[in-house]
Amino acid sequence: MPRIAILTHRSEAFEQVPYYLRGIADVWKERGLDVKVCHGPGQAVEADLAVLHVDLTEIPAEYRALAARYPVCLNRHTSDISKRTLSRHLVHYGDGYDGPVIVKADRNCGGAKEAELAARRGARTGGSAPFQDYQVFESPERVPPPVWQDRELVVERFLPEMQDGLYSLRLWYFLGSREFGARNFSESPIVKSASTIRREPLEDVPDELRELRAELGFDFGKFDYAIVDGRVVLYDANRTPCTGAGVMAKSAERYRNLAEGIWEYL
Repeated sequence: MPRIAILTHRSEAFEQVPYYLRGIADVWKERGLDVKVCHGPGQAVEADLAVLHVDLTEIPAEYRALAARYPVCLNRHTSDISKRTLSRHLVHYGDGYDGPVIVKADRNCGGAKEAELAARRGARTGGSAPFQDYQVFESPERVPPPVWQDRELVVERFLPEMQDGLYSLRLWYFLGSREFGARNFSESPIVKSASTIRREPLEDVPDELRELRAELGFDFGKFDYAIVDGRVVLYDANRTPCTGAGVMAKSAERYRNLAEGIWEYL
């Protein structure tokens, strides 16, 4: 049977974090596939296929080089998923936009993994603490001046999707052609799991989003998005999605579905 190498950062606690790929890898093992988790280039093994699963916003050069060693490596073209790279709705100081805006971290997940890595190194580089205080302002003029000079933050147009007075967030998980979607509703403009009051499944994904996925080079991951005035608004693209630690067992059917997508690459 083929061997799959999961390429993680040497400091990544892959076996302890409820990553979606962890649940998917368990299904691969049940199917008889040989799965090896490689914690850093020093643990690399020969394999028929690799999955790049370094949980950082920007993939360090040594891991990009590692990914290039494999004949097939999923997500090898997703080396930078920062907002400055992916967002189509950035606002710059003095650019003339005068609508509502939202302040976010440039890094994925508020830079939490970069902060964790910096703490382990005993350094403050890469962000001393994750940024979670997303804020919405009526216009760019209301944004505090220090935000514009902070390279750790970005300002985006605030483009929410609304239904029945609630804010809506759409989620799309995929591996190859296997996929599933969900839609969360919240009274808060910042739709998080903790603020969600209703969830429903999503069956259809817009062609515009599929084209964007191809453009960004994603083989596996999760997109957070909305549909505003008939157009797709991508909020976030994540190549190392997680689920809640207490719901991994409840996601078994989703793991089995996504796991089948690997055969297209093998």
